[in-house]
Amino acid sequence: MAGLEYKNLNALSERIEADDLIARRWSVEDSFEYCERLARAHYENFPVGSVLVPRRLRKHFYSIYAFARTADDFADEGAGLTAEQRLAQLSAWREQLHLAFDGEATHPVFIALQQTRSLFNLPISLFADLLSAFSQDVLVRRYESFDQLLDYCRRSANPVGRLILLLFGFTETALHEQSDDICTALQLANHWQDVAVDLEKDRVYLPSEDLERFGVTIDQLKAGSTSEDFRKMMKFEIGRAREFFLRGKPLCGAVGGRLGLELRAVWLGGWRILDLIEENDYDVFNRRPTITLSDKLGIFLGAFRKGAFLVRK
Repeated sequence: MAGLEYKNLNALSERIEADDLIARRWSVEDSFEYCERLARAHYENFPVGSVLVPRRLRKHFYSIYAFARTADDFADEGAGLTAEQRLAQLSAWREQLHLAFDGEATHPVFIALQQTRSLFNLPISLFADLLSAFSQDVLVRRYESFDQLLDYCRRSANPVGRLILLLFGFTETALHEQSDDICTALQLANHWQDVAVDLEKDRVYLPSEDLERFGVTIDQLKAGSTSEDFRKMMKFEIGRAREFFLRGKPLCGAVGGRLGLELRAVWLGGWRILDLIEENDYDVFNRRPTITLSDKLGIFLGAFRKGAFLVRK
């Protein structure tokens, strides 16, 4: 990452670089260019710089992405920092956020974000929710209930969908609620896809109440056991995720143009991940479900079928 690359710097050089970024007199244009360089340095499923995003909006996507990507890097336990240090970085990022919304930004990410926020009337609560979720990632490794997991999704995933809708000028409450359903569904699909990956980081997103209900233990998860009880539990969790996908599906038909095409592709991709888990007989330990080239072709073609997403009356 250009600029705030904390992962490969010692504490002293981190502080110097951060200070230099803030001390430099950044123009708005240079700040947006900084965000674009940061975004292009990462590969993401987030539609940053996608050809489906109109050129007039791309720099604003970059500013939002740069904010979230850097905060996510701060929360990453792979950065070689203690939990306290990571939380301190997130706290400093939160302070910069409030400065930006007060019109006093000094960091390039927030100088750009300040412009984006002003132009599209973006609420600070969406950005604060993201930071809250990133901080939770540092502290929480288990979820007792599905409601707790949904609250995490509300703050970690749903704000992104709402921000994208606002950039495209969609402010209707119903559309935002459908976006929440899709974003939550995508987050759940990612959790069920990455059970094994998360376990390596000592993270378990499967609710403890469900593990107990189906008679599955953490030790069995760590052993990669795909018992009948585990399969029943995964079938149950996938069904829950599909319910959210179906509730949000009308958004993909209601929104036209490039954004509608992007939404349909994202929806189909998340739904396909759930299909793959089922096709693998719920074994997410020995074969991580991933979208293949053939899947991508089907998703691409399916995204053009807007009629399949329209609500029938």
